[in-house]
Amino acid sequence: MPDQFDLVALGSGTAADAVARRCRAAGWRVAIIEARELGGTCALRGCEPKKTLWTIAEAADRARRLAGMGLAGGDRVTIDWPALMAFKRSFTDPVPERRAQAYAEAGIEAIQGAARFVGPRAVEVAGRRLEARHILIATGAKPAAPPVPGAELLASSDDFLALERLPRRLLMLGGGYISFECAHIAARAGAEVAILNADDRPLAPFDQALVQRLVAHSRRIGIRIELGCRAAAVERGAAGFTVLTEDGRRFEADFALHGLGRVPNLEGLDLAAGEVAAEDGRLRLDRHLRSLSNPAVFAAGDAAAAGPQLTPVALLDADAVARNLLEGCRHAPDYTGVTSAVFTIPPLASVGLTEEAAREKGLRVEVKEGDMADYQSVRRTGEATAAFRLLLAPESGCLLGAHLLGPDAAEVINLFALAVRLRLPARELGELLSAYPSGASNISSMLR
Repeated sequence: MPDQFDLVALGSGTAADAVARRCRAAGWRVAIIEARELGGTCALRGCEPKKTLWTIAEAADRARRLAGMGLAGGDRVTIDWPALMAFKRSFTDPVPERRAQAYAEAGIEAIQGAARFVGPRAVEVAGRRLEARHILIATGAKPAAPPVPGAELLASSDDFLALERLPRRLLMLGGGYISFECAHIAARAGAEVAILNADDRPLAPFDQALVQRLVAHSRRIGIRIELGCRAAAVERGAAGFTVLTEDGRRFEADFALHGLGRVPNLEGLDLAAGEVAAEDGRLRLDRHLRSLSNPAVFAAGDAAAAGPQLTPVALLDADAVARNLLEGCRHAPDYTGVTSAVFTIPPLASVGLTEEAAREKGLRVEVKEGDMADYQSVRRTGEATAAFRLLLAPESGCLLGAHLLGPDAAEVINLFALAVRLRLPARELGELLSAYPSGASNISSMLR
């Protein structure tokens, strides 16, 4: 006889965890199925371990920048990579066991294994058939499969975050946030790093004026960035990896990273057996994140791909799905004011529209921009690369977008995000009485 549940969640990351807990608290019988370790990408192989590595890399970089400014010996600070990995594991290693214990205490059944649909309301895993009133697909994302011969040889960001020893030469294919973040960490740890981007627009979703500043800064610290450089093949030899480009160039490295984007991880689910429609590798969902072909199935997070691939979006999706399951299907996630940050050194952060996107929509915009290198909050960090670009609607004065590059960018952007999400006039944000001196205290200056 099959096991009966109210909800079966595929995945144990941010979205699946939140929906499962909410439904279980409402008295539902819930199971979570995880093909890898319990915890999901963010906690084990993504945001959190990456930020741990970034924290040490940024500390080392700041010490070097401040050498001679009252910090003796800062120019001699180095990163002990094996010790850094041990520090990272102190955060990641306990996660699966703690998550398993939490599920047991909550009465959620956690099942290890790869699940596949065997009916519209049934999945099979580890030799068991589970039937449920509802099934949630929250299996995250995986590296895209580019049409480049030998692309299967490329390492993933998972592999980078698990390196016990840092290779001397690293090559990043693709100019997205994964490549830039890993490159900045590795370069601060002493590696030779190169980024190859197929076109002339790295970090394409971000404000390109600030991206250009970041690219110039990255090059100054020794990261080689090649634009308009499309890979034609990846080869592996005795000396490491070779990437051949369409214009006939060769790039060699000891480690080659896949930074060519991520797509929903739907592999092996046998969606057809579950009557779950997908097109071009994406689930076909309505605005409530429910399958258009099977109303028993919902999706959330990176697997849903309804919003940006970000942890806050997964939580937003999870809230909508949980409410739809428990209260009736009438809730849709609102992605207005979702922030995004590239944890380079310094970080690049964004919320709302870019100038380019606003003009494509036919919107009139007022742009406020400036360099922040002379701001006290920036100068005291020894950082010389910092700038802002703000987009306002001339008629209402509301903030349409904010784009920051600098030491406090990933924190200050959250205040701009609040204004974008609540559609506040920028003047109201300018009335903020923030602690001084702080990154937030620069906001009034930016808005003048």
